[in-house]
Amino acid sequence: MNGIRTYQSLRTLVTRLRDDLNNPTKSIGLVLLYAYNRTGKTRLSMEFKDAGKRKNNGTADTLYFNAYTEDLFTWENDLAGDTARYLLLNSNSTFFNGLKDLALDETIEGYLSRYADFSFDIEYGTWKVTFRKGEAENIKISRGEQNIFIWCLFMAICERMLDGHVSYESNKYLYIDDPISSLDDNNAIAVACDLAKLLRRAATRTGQNGVPMPIKVVFSSHHALFFNVMCNEIGRTKEGEQKVSHRRYFLHRPSAEGVFTLRSTEDTPFFHHVAALAELQAAANADSGKLYTFHFNALRSIMEKTAAFFGHADISFCLKALANEEDTALYNRALNLLSHGIYAIHEPTEMGDDNKDLFRRILRDFISTFKFALPDLLAATSAATAAAPIPAPTTEATT
Repeated sequence: MNGIRTYQSLRTLVTRLRDDLNNPTKSIGLVLLYAYNRTGKTRLSMEFKDAGKRKNNGTADTLYFNAYTEDLFTWENDLAGDTARYLLLNSNSTFFNGLKDLALDETIEGYLSRYADFSFDIEYGTWKVTFRKGEAENIKISRGEQNIFIWCLFMAICERMLDGHVSYESNKYLYIDDPISSLDDNNAIAVACDLAKLLRRAATRTGQNGVPMPIKVVFSSHHALFFNVMCNEIGRTKEGEQKVSHRRYFLHRPSAEGVFTLRSTEDTPFFHHVAALAELQAAANADSGKLYTFHFNALRSIMEKTAAFFGHADISFCLKALANEEDTALYNRALNLLSHGIYAIHEPTEMGDDNKDLFRRILRDFISTFKFALPDLLAATSAATAAAPIPAPTTEATT
């Protein structure tokens, strides 16, 4: 699909997405959607799920993660004794189908240990989860830690679904909406890399006899940096792995009415990279922003896409256009050193003052030299944020 297409309702938009995933002549495994907050991403995910139920006589064909997923977990704080605190799972939800038989503890712990420093115990007979840290037991974890645990549990369930567990064999689709809303920024890059790995596996899944049995995926996010990492990880050809066929769209709601537009970002320059530049500019603001080492990754990635748009193989084209020979060498060393290494992705740390100044110089020169229209984008972001809120969907989260 080229250009911008308009859809008069969520239902017609869902039809477009499902058609993309099931096109008999050019089927794809994954759709990536970038959209501002309040566009209607959560409602879209629920309409996608409901479309599957309508098609299959009430049987869901989609395992989803969205804002409703977190509502399936509630706290018992033991106000009387103030000791027996636990998180209660909603056993009525099909989300937890077969949970007792899945043996998820080890898989959850494998993910959780990457993002947090607490442990957990699941009592499958009572649907209770208790938490501990060090010698302290039955602790009340923070809201952010709770959301990280829920996300890790979801990832573990996805792995079992990809393994073909009978409890999830009716699910042919994964729909993941804005996990970044449930996670702190420090974990965003690591989570994006782990998620991309899982989605690559879903899109290239095969049966025991080698016949393709992919789980089709829709992923949506408002977070430009998170989306950028997902696009890079999904689009990259990796040795020993199949290439993942996918499409990338910018989803927009021009007004408070129920009209939506899809703008293809398959070709450079990618619109979400311009959005990422706006986010980097905000992070580089000396008064209100905060710069981490992984921001060099994002800036380098945008430079690579810009160079590709002008027909060049690497970022040396951009760097030569920015500054004199001395500064070009300095910028090149900084981008090569500070945008590589696992530490920059999985262990986000705030930049030192010297690196902050250098990052701001590179970013300022890059934006001014290539004349990106960021003021218009920032205005659009503000307008989207100020748009009239979309009514909450009436669909129950437990179906």
